[in-house]
Amino acid sequence: MSSFDISVVTPELARILEDFRISNIYQLNPKTLLLKLRGQEGTQRNLVLEAGRRVHATSYLFEKPVKPPAFCMALRKYLRDGRIEVIRQHGFERIIEMDVAGRGGKYRLVAELFSGGNIVLLDDRNIILQALTYQRMRDRNILRGEVYAYPPSKGDPRTLKPEDFDELRSMGRLEVVRAIARLLGIGGIYAEEVLLRAGIVKTTPCLSLTDDHLRAIFAALQELYWEVTVGNVKPCIFVDEGGDWVDVTPTPLKRYAPLEYVRFESFNEALDTYYARVSGREQASEEQSLAKQEAERLERILRDQEATLIKSKRKAEESKKIGDTIYLHLGELQLLVNRITQEKQSGRSWDQIADTLRKEKSESQIPATYLESLKAESLSVQVAVEGVAFDLDLRLSAQKNAARYFESAKKAKRKMEGVARAIKETKEKIEETKLKSIEKPELAPIPLLERRREWYEKFHWFRSSDGFLAVGGRDASTNEILIKKHTEPHDLVFHAEIQGAPFVVVKTEKKKPSEQAIKEAAQFAASHSRAWKESLGTINVYWVSPQQVSKTPPSGEYLTRGAFMISGSKNYIRGTPLEVAVGLEKEGGTFRVIGGPPDAIARQTSLYVRLVPGRESSGRLAKQVRARLAQAAPEEDRKSIARTPLEEVQRFIPSGRGDMRQ
Repeated sequence: MSSFDISVVTPELARILEDFRISNIYQLNPKTLLLKLRGQEGTQRNLVLEAGRRVHATSYLFEKPVKPPAFCMALRKYLRDGRIEVIRQHGFERIIEMDVAGRGGKYRLVAELFSGGNIVLLDDRNIILQALTYQRMRDRNILRGEVYAYPPSKGDPRTLKPEDFDELRSMGRLEVVRAIARLLGIGGIYAEEVLLRAGIVKTTPCLSLTDDHLRAIFAALQELYWEVTVGNVKPCIFVDEGGDWVDVTPTPLKRYAPLEYVRFESFNEALDTYYARVSGREQASEEQSLAKQEAERLERILRDQEATLIKSKRKAEESKKIGDTIYLHLGELQLLVNRITQEKQSGRSWDQIADTLRKEKSESQIPATYLESLKAESLSVQVAVEGVAFDLDLRLSAQKNAARYFESAKKAKRKMEGVARAIKETKEKIEETKLKSIEKPELAPIPLLERRREWYEKFHWFRSSDGFLAVGGRDASTNEILIKKHTEPHDLVFHAEIQGAPFVVVKTEKKKPSEQAIKEAAQFAASHSRAWKESLGTINVYWVSPQQVSKTPPSGEYLTRGAFMISGSKNYIRGTPLEVAVGLEKEGGTFRVIGGPPDAIARQTSLYVRLVPGRESSGRLAKQVRARLAQAAPEEDRKSIARTPLEEVQRFIPSGRGDMRQ
């Protein structure tokens, strides 16, 4: 984004985001932050800050890392729950500043969009608290504990005078387009636009500029500045003949005159739409490169696995052949083992025993004819029978030696089977990664638009087979809110009979829930209780009316946050199994993640997987669920499903570890 772009989007952001609070901060990649914001009326917005590139509000979904980096954690410490007081551009520079009133004081978040870019957090004295990148430079330093200094200022169109452009002539043979970009810091695109409007060839050497040229440049710059910042802004995305998006600007530019363009109501909306597609393609291009590397790595693994398979096969065949040979000559070989052990027990040395047997072998006496060598260090004898050489353990009988070789053959065969399965899996992975490596980045799908969430989506929730909404607490705080604010007298309240279980409320809308709805709500309450973490198979669940739930404890007792007293008789659903389903429901052209009891989800979609308590962490399990759902979907939907944010899947997985049910 150029200085012109920032001058347009900053007042738009100030208008829509000032007075919002920062709910959370995510670091999407090494250079990009996503600020989750909430307004006074419960309005939610997201702000993207990418160092060196862009700042704008976004309506699109982004996959958030499970583990936030250190910089992100530091920003959360200072800014979470802080109120955005002011958003502004510093001068006419490529710098956006955000003043935030946090719990610990006043802070300023500075996004630098020039060069490599940076994001810097300052305190109320402009002391640097945190920075995305720390560095020493010729004209300033970005170091923790030092006072933040702005970079040297470029020309500001608001204060420039015609005589200020005389400096261009001093730049000698430098092309005028480069000189203007350097002098004003407006970027090459707008430098070209100024020259087009001034009627000057962009490659003209600065030393050739006349007074008329300088006046024309000044006039064109003022015209462009007025059009972009004061006039009726007409944001647009330019599209080439092939349908590719070329650029996004706050107003139509002459340099793009031959191209078609798409108009937008606001520049922020245009930026958001443009970067959604561009970032999607960049991500697809990066994934393509990673897929090529992964395919090469898997090819190396495959070669090793195939070598191991050959080795295991040879081992299995050799060991079985030795075992068969021992059985064919069991008597003679046992005689040889007995002869050696008896002579050793009589006090003879290994050399003496070997000399005697070699002499007998030269005379073709059995069993000495089988001897190859004695191995005193391992208490074994090497023999050769019918061209097959092998060792016999002198501590074991010939029959037990044969059994050992047969067991070795079985073990090698089992290994062969395992390696064969691994080879099959590796070949499948190679095919998958090769397909990804040849996909065209320009065909990458645009990220999903973030949809408006309903009130109950702050909680655990599902819809029963017959349409009743069931809502469950996620923690002590939401448990309290659910019972106090969202439970009506005609609802039903469920609870698993274990400490550390949430309440689940079935919203009846004054209708009588079916037995199936009650059974599903009970299973939901059981699965989201501590019983899941403890890997229990079943648990008892009861339900009561809201009038039986009270926050008033007996005299002398105290109820913690999220805890309530239950009075009167309880209606039990005993032996409730712990199991949930996570699936995808199609809404228009996009997919929405849903979850709940398997019977309920099966009524809403055929694209789902079943989960039970198990060994996989919820993060890893979410990846497996998304992959399985994408694999089971029609070919045309797989890419879209594969880009579903993992946090959307993870929201429906009970806390603790689990497995996919086969």
